[in-house]
Amino acid sequence: MSDSPATAPKPKPKPKSKLPWILASVLLIGAAAGGGWWWWQAHAAETSAETPAPSRPPAQYYALDPAFVVNLADTNAVRYLQADVQIMTRDAATATALELHTPAIRNRLLLLFGQQSSAQLAQRSAKERLQEKALAEVIAVLRSESAPDKVEAVLFTSLVTQ
Repeated sequence: MSDSPATAPKPKPKPKSKLPWILASVLLIGAAAGGGWWWWQAHAAETSAETPAPSRPPAQYYALDPAFVVNLADTNAVRYLQADVQIMTRDAATATALELHTPAIRNRLLLLFGQQSSAQLAQRSAKERLQEKALAEVIAVLRSESAPDKVEAVLFTSLVTQ
């Protein structure tokens, strides 16, 4: 047997590394994920720019001038309450109705304030309850006159008891 190069077994070729294919796949998946994220962010920003948040109309305050001065319902001494009151609404029609029905509103609030005692008004919670009752009175007057009644708050800008 002769050792001829033609008959000698050929050495096996080295297997090719799969590392370049793996790196290319990872890079391709990463690029696709990044592109998807970029598109999603751009689309979300575009959608939020198209639908602006609903804005509330500005608050309108109607002052009930002059200040209320009433005798309190104390039996042991003569005590007074002085209150500066403002009514808050966001509705122009309600603001107009407040102007129109001011005398009836003032009457109802004077009667309400005159029922209070100085002991009742000593606590903050009592003053807040008085605000709630005053709001209910204002709304009741407006409803009895079939006027718009979108009043949000009755505010005391000054409240003094003597």
